[in-house]
Amino acid sequence: MLLLPAVITHAEVPHVLRLFRQTLDQAAAQGGTEAAMLTVDGAALQQFDSSALAVLLECQRMARANGRAFAVQHLPPKLTELARLYGVDGLLQSA
Repeated sequence: MLLLPAVITHAEVPHVLRLFRQTLDQAAAQGGTEAAMLTVDGAALQQFDSSALAVLLECQRMARANGRAFAVQHLPPKLTELARLYGVDGLLQSA
């Protein structure tokens, strides 16, 4: 599981994507159910801009490219609203 940090703005994108890549690689090495489903938990996310959506969509793309299911949980309501505004809410599955 990838726990999102408290802040995701444009400046944090490379770091968060690097963390996700590490999580993806670790899950692949371990096998089992963690390798089949990767979940992003947004419970800690407090400050964000539209970059957070870009991060989530890129994480989803990377997971699927590696043959893994992807889900998000505990996204802040304002981020869910932002996703709906941009028309990408249907692309993000919730667990």
